[in-house]
Amino acid sequence: MGVDRGGHRMTVSARVAVMTPFAYLVIDYRTGRTQLLSTRPDGSRLAAGAAIVPHPGASLSWGTNEVPAVLGPVPSASLLWRLGAVPALMVTAVVSAMGCRRGKFWRMVRLSCCGRRFPPASRAQAEAAVRAVRWASPVIPARWACLEQSAAAAVLLAAAGRRAEWRHGAAPDPWRLHAWIADSAGVPVEEPADTVLYTLTYTPDGPVRRAPEGSTE
Repeated sequence: MGVDRGGHRMTVSARVAVMTPFAYLVIDYRTGRTQLLSTRPDGSRLAAGAAIVPHPGASLSWGTNEVPAVLGPVPSASLLWRLGAVPALMVTAVVSAMGCRRGKFWRMVRLSCCGRRFPPASRAQAEAAVRAVRWASPVIPARWACLEQSAAAAVLLAAAGRRAEWRHGAAPDPWRLHAWIADSAGVPVEEPADTVLYTLTYTPDGPVRRAPEGSTE
């Protein structure tokens, strides 16, 4: 159990199903396992209380959506934020590596939510944290993608006493997952325009939407 920003108790669900008119993506946050189904999951595949997230139902593009092939330059961050990014990356790397491989995804999710009881970060603070983490990330000699970078940015903001609006979402055609930092209004920070294609599945307050307990709808 946890407490959300309004002071209410919150049950942390580890399984989320993204529903579209043509497919269903089930994400198990404890194991990192995803299942793509062509039929609606029944109760045996969705535990009671699992979160159901409806996708807006965008039409199929048959994989023709364009994505950038070259990474753009990383905007600069102040020296103070860059210095803070180094221990934030170290903490994230240790949490990622410790424990069983099966639980890595869940550890990253929980780490990304570590500062959710703090006052929200301003847009400028969120931008500084993301830029500083991206500046320092090339020194990590391992896979360091959006999940790890966003978690490190959340750790950096938590160290500054601020809540990171961490986001995780899914987009179809082809199905893909993405993690990013948003501002307090929910606008992605230092992210490409196509981030809006992702439907939110998880935030620091848990799953975005939850079906009634025991429901498979």
